[in-house]
Amino acid sequence: MSFVIHGLSTDTFRPLFALDDGALAVRNIRRVVADADRGFPCQVTLEDARQGETLLLLPFLHHDVAGPYRASGPIYVRETAMQQPAAVFRDTLPPSFPRRLLSLRAYDANGLMRDADVVEGSDALSHLQRLLAVPDVAYLHVHNARPGCYACRVDPA
Repeated sequence: MSFVIHGLSTDTFRPLFALDDGALAVRNIRRVVADADRGFPCQVTLEDARQGETLLLLPFLHHDVAGPYRASGPIYVRETAMQQPAAVFRDTLPPSFPRRLLSLRAYDANGLMRDADVVEGSDALSHLQRLLAVPDVAYLHVHNARPGCYACRVDPA
């Protein structure tokens, strides 16, 4: 099963980087600096930030559906990601996946969960393809299982 993974659009986040820390705090957003090369996955580039990079840590409504599976959660966005288009991966995994335990969630067109799995990121490819082949599954969400930030959406190609 062929698929495509898109990072989040920079349009949503670009104006936030111009705000001062007080204005960010009012929106429940924090400016952070990565203190390691791991642990700061950017949801625009789908890569880990490098130590010393500036990011925003913010709440994000990632599953905007009517019903019980409507969901939001924290995400990271790298400041350097604002100078490039959102990442797109076709039939391949983003660089941030292999080092993580991932939660894969399969949803139907109405936003109801139809299946799910937890897998090592290095083994995710076959699991993504299997879940997309489940009858009535329209798309997947991938979450980093520890800690559990939203990572991305996966759509059939």
